[in-house]
Amino acid sequence: MPISTLDTDAATLSPDELRRYNRHLILPEVGKEGQQKLKAASVLLVGAGGLGSPLALYLAAAGVGRLGLVDFDVVDESNLQRQVLHGTKDVGRPKLQSARDRIKDVNPHVAVDLHEMRLTSENALDVIPEYDLVADGTDNFPTRYLVNDACVLAGVPNVYASIFRFEGQVSVFGAPGGPDYRDLYPEPPPPGLVPSCAEGGVLGVLPGLVGTIQATEVIKMILGVGEPLIGRLLLIDALSMSFRTLKVRKDPNNPISGENPTITELIDYEQFCGIPQQNGRAQQDDAVPEVTVQTLHARREAGNAPFLLDVRKPYEAEIADIGADQLIPVEELAERLAEVRADQDDEIVVHCRSGARSARAVTLMREAGFSNVANLAGGTLAWSEEIDEAVPTY
Repeated sequence: MPISTLDTDAATLSPDELRRYNRHLILPEVGKEGQQKLKAASVLLVGAGGLGSPLALYLAAAGVGRLGLVDFDVVDESNLQRQVLHGTKDVGRPKLQSARDRIKDVNPHVAVDLHEMRLTSENALDVIPEYDLVADGTDNFPTRYLVNDACVLAGVPNVYASIFRFEGQVSVFGAPGGPDYRDLYPEPPPPGLVPSCAEGGVLGVLPGLVGTIQATEVIKMILGVGEPLIGRLLLIDALSMSFRTLKVRKDPNNPISGENPTITELIDYEQFCGIPQQNGRAQQDDAVPEVTVQTLHARREAGNAPFLLDVRKPYEAEIADIGADQLIPVEELAERLAEVRADQDDEIVVHCRSGARSARAVTLMREAGFSNVANLAGGTLAWSEEIDEAVPTY
């Protein structure tokens, strides 16, 4: 299914490009005409991180004529384990600047558009219609639903991929007659149920594996060759090195692309997913009482600290420890409340990495009869940033 809007007549290949793409040109499925299609194509990469790295590198190397990059983050040392678009010298730089320099080094014939912003309902339809394809490399549900809906409304196919720990998924959504992300996932999971890669981790090579497959699907869509993953979801398990494919069918009740769509414009996706964000940290429900890291620190200094319960995984506590009195993972807390060493009327502060899981734990404990329990706002991230920078962030 080729992209029908490509103007290949204007995509003349220079002598330098003919030499550069020689191995493509001798492929009957690509040839000179296919390479001109690649040069005429434009692809928007949402995210310049783990998946965006192999996407950007291989699409640039393949000769896709225009790449757009959406990101607003800076390169952090913890990114370098998997985000091969950036190097040690780039730590602290905006990812878009680092990505542009690397792409231009790979292929100076590629035009690079930088969109240094968070993609939102207010700007998505200003950007996405400018491109022939979108490659979604995001790591959160609000943006995935936003990208999906914007692509459906704009009529732009969305080559989707996601990664977590040792597993990945790839599909093509929003192609003419094909399903979209809401056919696969009609509703987002409850807030906090699915941990992010920052909380659950990711094997460093996994984005390379999955992102390269994602780039392959983009190229197939541009060339109109092979069988793109339209109506199919590819599941990848790196531990067993197994691949399986599930069928994805269109749902007539899909709210944006079904028979009677109820979504005709972009909505508030953070509210839809129930996980509003503020300054990169989870914003907690007002009903959950909180204490700040400054308050906890001051009370420790004064010798009257509350009981501190850590609800992260044990391996997380080994990475960053702020002196909890007890550790019970939030997933096990409901069954292990009797093990909490503090009494129900004792003052208890619960913490995790960012404050999201601990907020859930506070709600659970209050419902179980713990009357004096509060959430540590910002978790270990806030403690590292505001109290003790020696505590690692992860």
